[in-house]
Amino acid sequence: MTYSLDLRKKALKYIENGGTWESASKIFEVTTRTLANWLRKQKFHDLAPKTRRQSPSKIDSNKLKKYIEDNPNAYLREIAKEFNSTLQGIFYACKRLKITLKKRRSTTKKETKKNVKNLKKN
Repeated sequence: MTYSLDLRKKALKYIENGGTWESASKIFEVTTRTLANWLRKQKFHDLAPKTRRQSPSKIDSNKLKKYIEDNPNAYLREIAKEFNSTLQGIFYACKRLKITLKKRRSTTKKETKKNVKNLKKN
């Protein structure tokens, strides 16, 4: 969990003004280990929380959406071949875009009748 720079400064100022680590931990709802880490970082003037860099996506989201709209029955392997990517890459790109590619097997009347007969026997 990332804590704001303001909270970090307040907690360390509280300790510098004579507050105990345990009371600071309870007041600011952080662990004493976290306070120790902040104190160590403060010595190097690096108290600000680190920002996470989002990794770039190899697969263009707009192109993928358009391809799936144009080819709704395409399998992952076909899409991967089109985008020169892996199955896993396409899977996670679709997951990121909240696109499902579930294929439903169409059943024939004959198969349905067999299933009904089997259910009646049991």
